[in-house]
Amino acid sequence: MASFSIPLTGLEADSTALNTVANDLSNMNTTAFKAQTTDFSDLFYQQIGSTGSGDPIQVGAGVKVASNEIAFTQGSINSTGNSTDVALNGSGFFVVGNGAGGYEYTRAGNFSLDSAGNLVTSNGLNAMGYPAVNGVVNTNAPLAAINIPVGQVQEPQATTTLSMTANLDCATAAGTQFPAQITVYDSLGEPHVATVTFEPGAVANTWTYSVALPAGDYSVAGGDVVPAAITGTMTFDPNGNLTTITPGGGAAETVGTAVGDFSSIDLNFNPAAANVLADGAAGLDIQWNLLGASGTPNISQVDTASAVSATTQNGYTSGQYQSFTINSDGTVTSSYSNGQTQNVGQLALANVANLQGLSLLGDGDYATTLASGTAIVGTSGESGLATMQDDALEASNVNISTEFSNLIVAQRAFEANAKSVTTFDQVTQDTINMVH
Repeated sequence: MASFSIPLTGLEADSTALNTVANDLSNMNTTAFKAQTTDFSDLFYQQIGSTGSGDPIQVGAGVKVASNEIAFTQGSINSTGNSTDVALNGSGFFVVGNGAGGYEYTRAGNFSLDSAGNLVTSNGLNAMGYPAVNGVVNTNAPLAAINIPVGQVQEPQATTTLSMTANLDCATAAGTQFPAQITVYDSLGEPHVATVTFEPGAVANTWTYSVALPAGDYSVAGGDVVPAAITGTMTFDPNGNLTTITPGGGAAETVGTAVGDFSSIDLNFNPAAANVLADGAAGLDIQWNLLGASGTPNISQVDTASAVSATTQNGYTSGQYQSFTINSDGTVTSSYSNGQTQNVGQLALANVANLQGLSLLGDGDYATTLASGTAIVGTSGESGLATMQDDALEASNVNISTEFSNLIVAQRAFEANAKSVTTFDQVTQDTINMVH
């Protein structure tokens, strides 16, 4: 009888609504969980007649679950202090490898490191991103698992450039030397203290310079000799600006950024042999940059005490891995004991055209379907994708007040449909009794 089938559809639909509320409440503390809402729609209608004016008289067949919509609203972001945790602030999903060559998607950034140093989800799937080579991320490369160099040693880098921001006192007496020092590194990571000695020249507004390493830094075995200091002359204009450089034995060169101008001095500490450093490292060949970021000389000559205000160089010794951070753009950067950092990759993000078309897999993972459309993969902040916050996690967006209200509504609807069943049962029994 239709009398029974109609409330039974209600009982089934209300059971689904109750299950949805129960699932939401049970996942109140699940990282990045998204609450669902059950929507109903009426079933088909049977026309049993018409009115005198021709209006159809129709009887419904009950109710069905029309959809279980997911609320992809932002959950609150809570700090955890754990470097493997990362929260998404905005739209999109982390891309994770499913172990079969395909990808799944998740909002849950409660990652950890496996035994190989791979960044993985709570259920062991690899967090995917763009690889980095020598610290440079290539966003055109295929996605790869993000690997953290735990326990690894960063190889040293020999100094190839240095710069010095300094002033030379124009009132310095002839014959007075002003030494300045800067530490540089060879190919084995050993430090060497290079001394730059400035001295006023015989001509006004000129200074000689001499750059040398300590004699003990060289090996003189096999007939090698300690290289002579690298020398030259600097000339300043009446306003104290460096205008020309005359390297030892060379012609005067204009200092500037124009074509043909001189912007650096070649400091070749290995002029005579392939290997003259005492530790066995390759010889140092360093460019002394004379211009600052704005293109103006960083050495001046005015009536102020001679002093060096800053030095920079690009070499460093070897370093042991210490930690890593995830930047707001998803770049994963490792830190080493030598004070250096290096990018090891960049987490990828993805989004789809129809979020409701995603398939729920459990463990906070989603899969694309024909309904969702193909995932578009990119980087944080690109094409509307979220930014990232390290040492934090996105909380569930379940609202307990809303869920309790939905629970009461679903409960009363279930009870009402159950009452309809018992009523129809009583009517049926009375009808049977009348027949007998």
